[in-house]
Amino acid sequence: MASTAGRVPRRTLALTSVLVTAAVAASLATAKPDSPSVAGAGDAASAATGASWAHTVSGKIVQVAPTHYLTPIHPETLTHPDADDMGSTLAGIQLAAATVNGQPSAPAPAPAPAPAPAPNVVVPNGPAGIDVSSNQKPISWAKVAPHVDFVYAKATEGTYYTNPEFDNQYEGPYDYGLIRGAYHFAIPNNSSGTAQADYFVARGGGWSADGKTLPGALDIEYNPYGPECYGLTAGQMVNWIRNFVTEYAAKTHAFPVIYSTTNWWKTCTGNSAAFAADDPFWVANYGTSGGGPLPSGWDYYSFWQYSDASTQPGDQDVFNGAYADLRTLAVNG
Repeated sequence: MASTAGRVPRRTLALTSVLVTAAVAASLATAKPDSPSVAGAGDAASAATGASWAHTVSGKIVQVAPTHYLTPIHPETLTHPDADDMGSTLAGIQLAAATVNGQPSAPAPAPAPAPAPAPNVVVPNGPAGIDVSSNQKPISWAKVAPHVDFVYAKATEGTYYTNPEFDNQYEGPYDYGLIRGAYHFAIPNNSSGTAQADYFVARGGGWSADGKTLPGALDIEYNPYGPECYGLTAGQMVNWIRNFVTEYAAKTHAFPVIYSTTNWWKTCTGNSAAFAADDPFWVANYGTSGGGPLPSGWDYYSFWQYSDASTQPGDQDVFNGAYADLRTLAVNG
């Protein structure tokens, strides 16, 4: 018979795990978001439970366990990743054929320039920003930096594309004192949410509490290559997004910003409210003051993309709050 010396009874291990988890939860609940004890408590939680931790949109520190729901994978022919950027599908989808059960009966056309905002749209006087991609080529940040407060740059698409201008568009703003962030253009039927989150984080999409780096953003919008919901049901789409969000949050300790339109969200997720408690929402709406109606669960937007053109490069955005609030998001995630 094998010796039992030195073994810890299973009941003792289980009780220890519960006590450690409870202690960690109490520490996370009482610690300030920017306190050094938060990282230590979060690391203890990871060791004790196999979960990680992350900052939510409200500033809470919560435990995160990555999910791995199975979602359909049926890759399409990808012909123009350089042309895919935040809002690039908004005009094209309006020309698509009528939908059947939430899916266009014919593929949507290639991305077309999105319309500028209606003249009567009122944009709040908050921190101004832009989102850019390889379409903008290298940017002279010495000229742009005095006119904006933050920048988001496309880093990746799917698991097959990286922005060739990313270094200029991500490091450039940082060098000129701007708050910057990276975004990922999702293609949900090409690979899993987990795989795309990992690809994004490994290629510039991470977050750090340096006060100048915003949480990464998930750009999920109309399919530039086919059916607007990528052939996924609403439940499958929610699971794909959850896989991306939890993987990103567990790896970076910040929940990602979610960029979309309210129409796409309602059509392709069934108007899910599953992410509103954790993820900031970035609404794209060029025709309605205040960002227009929002998806279920979100009472306010964190970012609003209100135009695709102005005197500054890329799409035009505004943050919902004061500059101090924007920096808090960069510091705390």
